[in-house]
Formats: sequence, C-alpha cells, structure tokens
Amino acid sequence: MRALGIDLGERRIGIAVSDAEGRVATPLTVVERSGSVGRDHQRIAELVGEYEAEAVVVGMPLSLDGSAGPAARRAEREAQRLKAALSVPVATHDERLSTAIAERSLAESGLSAKARRRRVDMVAASVILQGWLDVAGSKAQS
Repeated sequence: MRALGIDLGERRIGIAVSDAEGRVATPLTVVERSGSVGRDHQRIAELVGEYEAEAVVVGMPLSLDGSAGPAARRAEREAQRLKAALSVPVATHDERLSTAIAERSLAESGLSAKARRRRVDMVAASVILQGWLDVAGSKAQS
C-alpha cells in the first residue's frame, strides 16, 4: 500500500512517499504554504492522485512527555480538515524528534545549511512515514 507522509509546518509542508509495498519511505517534495489551507490541501490531493496513494499520514507534534500541546492541537485540526478534502484515509503518527533526526541526517550528508533548510521538511516527512510504516508492518505480522 502506497502512502504519503506529511510534516505540517507553518511555512512549508514536507511530503514523503512510500514504495508500492508500503515498506520504505522516501522524501518527495516540499509544498510552500500558499496562505490558503484549501489550496494547500488541494495540492496534497493532487499528489495523492499522482502517486496513487491509498493513505496519508500526518505527523503529530506531541510534546516530549507525550502530551498534546498547542502545535499538536493545530496539527489535529488540520488533519481533520485534510480528511474532509481527501478521498483516502488520513492517519496521524507521533513525530517527536523527526525534524531533529532529519537535520542530523542532512548535516551528516555534508549539505550546506541553505540546502538542508530546503530539504529538512520532506526528510522529516519521510521519518514520520517510515515510523508509521514500521508500526503498520509489525501489526500486520502479528
């Protein structure tokens, strides 16, 4: 099952895609926020269609203690709006430390700070999606 992973940011939305078997997540693109959530969600819907995704996974920015702070509540509200805009299921997945993991990975690759800023959101989306795929895969094997 192919899925899209989404890292919702205030200025950018990172997007990742899985392989057709739903095993490996790969960074895909970054959608610059347009100022219109509806337009942003339309672009995500276009990517769902283009990649024939069967599910969308939105990162949930929980606090380190697992509680839902203001950022998580905003992400949950946007995930609910995204559910209404898409024809595929929308799930949420804990994204704690995904950006830190993405930044570390990009820094280790030797990219400049400017290049890392352009890519970090889609790499964070792939970290989120891979975590969800790993959990989904382990549940399927049980």
